[in-house]
Amino acid sequence: MAKITILGSGGFGLSLAVMLDRLGHDITVWSAFEKELDEIRKDGEHKVKLPGVKIPESVKLCPDISCISGSKVVLLGIPSPYVRDVVKKAAPFVTPEMIVVNTSKGLETGTHKLISDVISEEIPQSPVVILSGPSHAEEVARGVPTTVVAASDNEEAAAYIQDIMSSNVFRIYINKDVVGCEIGGALKNIIAVCAGICDGLNYGDNTKAALMTRGITEIGRLGVAMGASPSTFSGLTGIGDLIVTCTSMHSRNRRAGILIGQGVSPQEAVKIVGTVEGYNCCKVALELAQKMGVSMPITEQLNEVLFNNGNVKDSLGKLMSRPKKCETEQFI
Repeated sequence: MAKITILGSGGFGLSLAVMLDRLGHDITVWSAFEKELDEIRKDGEHKVKLPGVKIPESVKLCPDISCISGSKVVLLGIPSPYVRDVVKKAAPFVTPEMIVVNTSKGLETGTHKLISDVISEEIPQSPVVILSGPSHAEEVARGVPTTVVAASDNEEAAAYIQDIMSSNVFRIYINKDVVGCEIGGALKNIIAVCAGICDGLNYGDNTKAALMTRGITEIGRLGVAMGASPSTFSGLTGIGDLIVTCTSMHSRNRRAGILIGQGVSPQEAVKIVGTVEGYNCCKVALELAQKMGVSMPITEQLNEVLFNNGNVKDSLGKLMSRPKKCETEQFI
């Protein structure tokens, strides 16, 4: 049994709390929003972010971040824009013996840094493991068979997370390619917004299949330019995560895209749906690609739609009329 503190009381953090509690671990969930914790205690569930999933009484809920003390694992389940602020608060209570596990998917605004790099800057004393892959919170909490990846430069830490979190319904593979796993997890949200837009426009299966296929190509192109292995993008954190996020109504990115395709403004769509990581990531990813000289036409056109009042049909027309190319181009 391990003592595990989960930072964040959103859907995915709570789903992991439920799953890890079933495995017999000592689980504490921290949130800066004490009112939210009180509502979970009162209702026995998070009615907004994880409705219908009972949170066991054995899962402790705490508004004081010092509850990290004595943990073996500190698991981050918060949206990527807030990671640096939270890990700064957590850092004084994190010791070198602890393993920090991140589930947030995105890039830091302004710096273009991977979330693992942000964490390592603020908590340099501990190993960082990235947990990523096709894993909707709603299904993880209900014990639906799920397979993900634990990626880390520290093989011992990744193996430990694989050992204590694996079960007959939650299988974990290890991957040393942290950059590839993070880029795949972050940028698939951009493509999922686009997939939703296609659905909102009733464009059908042909369009979405093309979008997903060319989407993983440009995700891989940027990842390889940053030092990732091309093979990572054919795995769980690449095409696997892309498939689940582009096709499921559990996906907030896809749901926001559907609204945009139906004529709702991007800003209003995000307001309706809630956290939409692809919205935040799109501009940052495009800035990073331009900085590195990497072509990402889908991301570029979504950026026009989200931030420059671009018309979705015009953007699709621009993508379809790009210069003719050979499909078997290299990532680099």
